Amino acid sequence: MSSSKRITVLMGGISHEREVSLASGKGVVEALRSLGHTVSTLDPGADLAALVTTLTEQKPDVVFNALHGRYGEDGCIQGVLNWLGVPYTHSGIRASATAMDKAAARAVFLAAGLPVAEGKLIAIEDLAKADPMPAPYVVKPVSEGSSVGVSIVRSGSNTRQEIVKNWRYGPHALVEAFIPGKEITIGVMGDRALTVTDITPAPGGGHDFYDYDAKYTSGGSSHVLPAAIDDAVSKQACAIAVAAHQALGCSGASRSDFRLDDTGPGPARLVLLEVNTQPGMTATSLLPEQAAYCGISYPELCNWLVEQAACPQ
Repeated sequence: MSSSKRITVLMGGISHEREVSLASGKGVVEALRSLGHTVSTLDPGADLAALVTTLTEQKPDVVFNALHGRYGEDGCIQGVLNWLGVPYTHSGIRASATAMDKAAARAVFLAAGLPVAEGKLIAIEDLAKADPMPAPYVVKPVSEGSSVGVSIVRSGSNTRQEIVKNWRYGPHALVEAFIPGKEITIGVMGDRALTVTDITPAPGGGHDFYDYDAKYTSGGSSHVLPAAIDDAVSKQACAIAVAAHQALGCSGASRSDFRLDDTGPGPARLVLLEVNTQPGMTATSLLPEQAAYCGISYPELCNWLVEQAACPQ
């Protein structure tokens, strides 16, 4: 292991994913302390001056960013850390902001020639008036993580008005064609794809896709790794995950989520959904699970992220 460092773990925060971030942070703190690092925690609230003051007092060599969602994953906290000149884990301002903005990330993926679903940005009030595309389609907040606010509109359903009524994610939404088949995900560490996990929401749980509850409830989903899919498709998916990581300019670790449409008579079709620049680090999270499969323990993964820490733009 590298020499002991003073590390501040950012966890909690003020996004919709606060509880998940607290769970991620708790695991990271325990892992880093087990390796002999001096670890402090910081739960940033809305008071930016207090955040800066506490960071200045703690004087960390490295900040481990275990925040998820808005303000932690979208370039905001990265900008503060860059301004303070404190190296931090995961991606920098540009990659974080672009990946968190699903419409912007989609444009990057298209420019890089990566496969995405048919889709477009709409004003959320327009959803109440008419279907923006043929059903089934997916309605997503532009800037949320962990499948927060994601809904599927199926043919003949009356859910559009309900979605609009309960919407609290800004004036716009991204709508994309629903891709049937498997949900798979691939963790990337640096320039290396780890493996492919096939994610199946638990039957009878009310999940028709890998939503927030399926992600973070114990038993909410089953993970099969490596996924039982064609080897050529697996290699192609891994190559796309690395290409997406690079196209966005990610640092450290990321996780790419896909749909694999193997429901038709033709060849299976891979569709890139999104790249997570702050993958979950909870006990049920996918990146640590994939790293373990590749022989990288949870503490080793945390320490690798610390060693990759920088002040990327």
